[in-house]
Amino acid sequence: MSYAHIIKEIGRGAEGSRNLTQEDAKHLYGAMLDGGVPDLEMGAILIALRMKGESTEEMIGFLTAANERVNTLHAPHEGVRPVVIPSYNGARKSANLTPLLALLLQRFGVPVVVHGLLEGFGRVTSGHVFREIGVLPSVSQGAAQQALNEHNLAFVPLSVITPGLADLLSLRARLGVRNSAHSLVKMLDPFRGQGVLLAAATHPAYMETMRDVLGSQGAHALLLRATEGEPFANPKRRPRIEHLHEGLCDTLFEAEHDSLKALPQLPEDADAAATACWIRKVLDGHIPLPHPIANQLAACLFACGYAADFNQAKAIVAVETNGHAAA
Repeated sequence: MSYAHIIKEIGRGAEGSRNLTQEDAKHLYGAMLDGGVPDLEMGAILIALRMKGESTEEMIGFLTAANERVNTLHAPHEGVRPVVIPSYNGARKSANLTPLLALLLQRFGVPVVVHGLLEGFGRVTSGHVFREIGVLPSVSQGAAQQALNEHNLAFVPLSVITPGLADLLSLRARLGVRNSAHSLVKMLDPFRGQGVLLAAATHPAYMETMRDVLGSQGAHALLLRATEGEPFANPKRRPRIEHLHEGLCDTLFEAEHDSLKALPQLPEDADAAATACWIRKVLDGHIPLPHPIANQLAACLFACGYAADFNQAKAIVAVETNGHAAA
């Protein structure tokens, strides 16, 4: 593979550059993940892609290469699909409630894998909150599988899921800008297509790309607008939640636009300890589950096959959350 030729094609700026074919993108990203691209060429490729912007075909090729190199996990039991929650942004202004959603699903007996970073770079990550609750990161593929088998929940660092992608993600510190890996990690399924992926887009336009890329993979996913980059529904106003399956895209919940009648009771502080304390109170029934997260929980129960139909999923959540309906 001629990296000089690739750089020449993609590195001519927004007007003069050409997109890679899906197949070329797959081979290139495979080499990048396997450590086969020298540092100079790697930096040039990442910056060229950043300046040009990745096409949908390129992202499909990149994700195909990444998924081929994922350390596979297996569902601990039949009957329901495991839910995969990529958590990479962390919280800065408001509490990170991704662990709450994972723990709610675990309570229903749904296998859940949360994968993300250990370092928050000034933000409160799901790993920080999980640690306060007593859920420690799995340090190996075997440990992740054991946690899943025994507890239906595993928090797995990206370096365990796919080391090559973790290396690419870490290059932000050297280059100063994001790269394709920051988007790809949010579409990884360590169950190789057997999981239900919570896919959260930080920008409305990128929802279209994620929808197209995941659709090309035949993924089962729930697509929604992220909350500070995290894949939980905004507890103050529900985003639209779409269900991708069997090549189809169904809208399960429309976005809320009306003025709030009342603010939900949320953590007073965004730090990990305060967030963990609040989550415990929700799980114990002392604080109501915010309505949008109840909606998202119902969507997850339907998408993973826990409930026979969507109305049943909403009814189950309404009953289990003491009447705080998911309708």
